[in-house]
Amino acid sequence: MKFIHLLPISRFVGFKFWNDRYFYQLVQRYSHVGSNISALECTPTNYARLLEECTKTKSLSEGKLLQAHMIMSGFNPSIYTTNRLCNLYVKCGKLKDSRQVFDEMPERDVFSWARMIAGYARNGYFEDSLRLFEEMPERTVVAWNAIIAGYAQYEHTREALEIFSELQHAGMKPDRITVSSVLSVCSSLKSLQDGKQVHAHSIKAGFDSDVFVGCALIDVYAKCESIEDARQVFDKMCERNVVSWNAMTAGYARCGMMEDAREMFENMPERDMVSWTAVISGYAQWECGKDALELFTEMRKVDIGIDQVTLASVLSSCAILTAVEQGKQVHAYVVKTGFQSFLSVSNALITMYANCGNEVYASRVFEKMPMRDAFSWTALVAGYARCGRIENARQLFDMMPKRNIVSWNALIAAYAQHEPIEESLILFCQLQQTDIKPDRVTFTSVVTACATLAVLDYGKHLHGHIIRAGFESGISVGNALVSMYVKCGNIDDARLLFNNIERNTVSWNAMIAGYAQHSHCEDALELFSQMQHAGVKPDQVALASVLSACASLAALEHGKRVHSHIIRNGFGSYLSVDNALITMYSKCGSIEDAFQTFDMMSERNVISWNAMIAGCGQHGCGKEALKLFAQMPQTGIEPDQISFVSALSACSHSGLVDEGLQLFDSMCQDYCITPREVHYACMIDLLGRAGHLDEARDFMKSIPFAPDANVWGALLGACRMYGNIDLGKHAAECLFQLEPQNAAKYVLLSNIYAAAGRWDDVAKVRRIMKDRGVQKQPGCSWIEVKNKVHTFMVEDKSHPQTEEIYSTLEDLARQMEAAGYVPDTNFVLHDVEMEQKEHSLYHHSEKLAIAFGLISTLPGIPIRIMKNLRVCGDCHTATKFISKIVQREIIIRDANRFHHFKDGLCSCGDYW
Repeated sequence: MKFIHLLPISRFVGFKFWNDRYFYQLVQRYSHVGSNISALECTPTNYARLLEECTKTKSLSEGKLLQAHMIMSGFNPSIYTTNRLCNLYVKCGKLKDSRQVFDEMPERDVFSWARMIAGYARNGYFEDSLRLFEEMPERTVVAWNAIIAGYAQYEHTREALEIFSELQHAGMKPDRITVSSVLSVCSSLKSLQDGKQVHAHSIKAGFDSDVFVGCALIDVYAKCESIEDARQVFDKMCERNVVSWNAMTAGYARCGMMEDAREMFENMPERDMVSWTAVISGYAQWECGKDALELFTEMRKVDIGIDQVTLASVLSSCAILTAVEQGKQVHAYVVKTGFQSFLSVSNALITMYANCGNEVYASRVFEKMPMRDAFSWTALVAGYARCGRIENARQLFDMMPKRNIVSWNALIAAYAQHEPIEESLILFCQLQQTDIKPDRVTFTSVVTACATLAVLDYGKHLHGHIIRAGFESGISVGNALVSMYVKCGNIDDARLLFNNIERNTVSWNAMIAGYAQHSHCEDALELFSQMQHAGVKPDQVALASVLSACASLAALEHGKRVHSHIIRNGFGSYLSVDNALITMYSKCGSIEDAFQTFDMMSERNVISWNAMIAGCGQHGCGKEALKLFAQMPQTGIEPDQISFVSALSACSHSGLVDEGLQLFDSMCQDYCITPREVHYACMIDLLGRAGHLDEARDFMKSIPFAPDANVWGALLGACRMYGNIDLGKHAAECLFQLEPQNAAKYVLLSNIYAAAGRWDDVAKVRRIMKDRGVQKQPGCSWIEVKNKVHTFMVEDKSHPQTEEIYSTLEDLARQMEAAGYVPDTNFVLHDVEMEQKEHSLYHHSEKLAIAFGLISTLPGIPIRIMKNLRVCGDCHTATKFISKIVQREIIIRDANRFHHFKDGLCSCGDYW
């Protein structure tokens, strides 16, 4: 044989490895591992078996020495032995040596050709593989399998399927190896259709009962998320081994069916390391971190061995749970066992520490890594960003030797969530100048940045880019776009997009929240109903948004139904939902239900207390509000700026001037909170409502910055209340400069003039409004009856029951006059005759709503009215009379507060 030229004798001069002593030592070594070698015999069988052992352990140097021994001993190897030598070189990646052995073989069998073809294919030399395949005198299934397996290994999946098709057209019968290889291709492609075709072929060929083929089928169906088909294959298998059980377990885990995966795991007749890892990895993938850590603890007890996949999954679970202490323990195990040399484990360590906010440890792991990939750099960039260290993240990003789309996404997402947010848009522009194409994650982050910055024009431009890139149909991108349009106030475009994208819970949440935030509250309730009819289960975000809509509409009955849904579906433990319930009940006029919700909460945060204090303030329960405020620090919750706004507002509505002044001083001195514009506005309102206009004006002089519209607005309101024309005119002029399009301020000044009978000045103000294009907001009142909201304007006759409503008002007017009611015409702010003024007063929107409530509800049920403006003095007086006449509680929420009318009295004590 000519392959003696492969190993010149000169290479072995000075060594004694080619003599018999070395051969005998090698025989003795492998005889200890059960290789069944007859010691001290230089037979073809022993040579072949020794070469096979070298191949298993990839002992290239020992294999070459065996070849030298054969040459020096004059041994003439058989095809069988030469095939083993050729296979050794192939497995060790020495294709040139293997090809030389192959070329010098005096004769070859099908295995010689197949091994050489497979060697080329499995090492990525596809042209050489195909060329040799075409030269093959007689092609066998083994050769076809070699080509298919090679293409499959390097993910040339379509080529592998084409070769499988050629095999069938050539009249060859695929064997179980062929079928398994092709199924692995279908699995990589996640092609359910191709997988089913191969499955049908395997049934015809009688391979469906084969364990090897069965495992491959389970894998295909699981990866294609057709878990029922996978289970059917598993159940029909005549024989199952641990690989079969592992495949089915991994399939359930891959599809997120962790209960089924765990049940399969528990029922396994035997388990290996792969079994444990499949379930642990599944728990980590589906963010069941606690279960993953518990199973890992059990795994260590059985001493079955742990690999890098297991450790990476466990570290991922620690990251999910932000369980840094458990993560450190796993880290110690990694160092002890030497697994830190595995790139996947070190990357998982970086991610774990970064998720836990320990960027120092993450950086240490990164610095000690002998080798890093793009994921290593990206994980640390993301870790710095998550900890708010954006500058460090940017510096590391700039140092990266090579960036991929994940790296860009990490930094773009970081800037989208931290200042300066504009930098995320700049980075996106820089990304477009590279050869790297943005993906769904990129667009989601950039659209989110547009939403935060409220840059609608750029957002629309980005939307066009997304459509051209074909990403609009993606759920994450679609949801981000809906949120962007919502936050930019473009509700119509948001709804149009919502109607045309694939939707999940987040999509519904974004649209419902958008409607609620932009005062489209009825649309929010309607969409919430559609969400339920569509079979989508509302989560805590949707529930909080729809409760906000109920609060804005004062739709108490609707809010109560939502509350029932919350209780039935176990959302009562969510803080955000409980807080929204408090606000809803407070704004719907049921302060008792708000208190009940607050008292039943097992956990409260500062938002809970603020909501309850604000509710008390709106209902004129100032002392209760201050009592709650005093209890906050005793529960370990410090009041914040909003807490003081709510408490000061409560003092204002209840006339608690001294308490309010003390509270303001306490905010500055005891809590070191610097007052903002809203706090000063509360103080001006507090003093002004109490009639202390001079003190209010003096207090304004102490404000360390120019008073804003809220401050001047509070002073103007007080001037309207107490008829201070000069100070009111000055406040109004300042407001006209700050908010020239705010109609309410013009109306307040006009009302001051009208109350004083200065009709020329009233006309002047109205001319100014007309010249500036300022539109007055018409007063309206509404009431919810039988889950429907009915709205009324002044002298409104559009309601279907108008005749009955006006008839009821006439009856009430007669009874009220008999009880001593006298219309207060000072609240008719037009220069008309007295009789016309009285007629106008009887038909104010709140009186129409009350009349409708009386004819539409059963006796004894409270009537709840909402008004968009401040209730006028005459309506306030009239409602006290009506409550006594009809023996009903009437609750009115105006623009400022609640009024509870009962037995001829109001909860505000005529102070509002």
